[in-house]
Amino acid sequence: MLKRSRRGDGDEDLTYEGYLGLDRLLTAQHPLADPPHHDELLFIIQHQTAELWTKLLLHEMAHLQSLLREDDLIGTARGLERVYAVQAQMIGQWSVIATLTPESFTEFRPVLGDTSGFQSAQLRAWEFKLGNKRPEYLEHYRRSAQRELLERALNEPTLYDDFLRFLLRAGHPVPESCLGRLFSGDQEPDQTVVAALRRIYEDRDHHRAEYEMAERLVELEERHQLWRFQHTRTVRRIIGERPGTGGKGVPYLADLVGRPLFPEIFAARDVIGPGS
Repeated sequence: MLKRSRRGDGDEDLTYEGYLGLDRLLTAQHPLADPPHHDELLFIIQHQTAELWTKLLLHEMAHLQSLLREDDLIGTARGLERVYAVQAQMIGQWSVIATLTPESFTEFRPVLGDTSGFQSAQLRAWEFKLGNKRPEYLEHYRRSAQRELLERALNEPTLYDDFLRFLLRAGHPVPESCLGRLFSGDQEPDQTVVAALRRIYEDRDHHRAEYEMAERLVELEERHQLWRFQHTRTVRRIIGERPGTGGKGVPYLADLVGRPLFPEIFAARDVIGPGS
């Protein structure tokens, strides 16, 4: 049994249920279908679980960035391993909701109204922290209690910003204009940064730390793109090409799959090696 100490009250027993707040957690599912629909609980828990994992991702990202700013590459690498593991959980989750059949979903879909995963402020903040910053999306959160979270994520440096500052501290020519960009993947890669990354890759024995960090970002993007892809395939499997409850659908999600997070790292691959 867990114990906790309260100032002036001595020791007090703390139960597993109390520590985890299970009285609130396990009663936070409120299906709306009338008559009740068996699969609505699956739909709710799937999305609540994704929100919990995303809360942990944002928590870990803040820690990762603080470590990278201190050039603690061992700590950053370890932290990224945890992020990868969480991403694997979120990718695997899609196989659970993929058991929801199209006909079953249409039976309780009307009770969802206009609610949509598109409205998830945490998932949007995670995208912002990865570098896919789109200020126009704030308009969708005017009445959200989590708008402040989004505004912070929009205005604070991304993980990639901190990577570029790390390169600058290591002596690589990173233009000032590349620090703190509202980078959404639509812009052309900065060729000075691309050239610096090319030198790192072509002479990784002398730039091992920079090379390893770049490759870890590639892994981070790969896993996020896999999550996006599985999201797209699952939506197509359940509702086809129709718009979702939030007005978005497969075309919107498919466009995200092709949107890079760290385009300069990938652009460098186009020019690595002799004759490029």
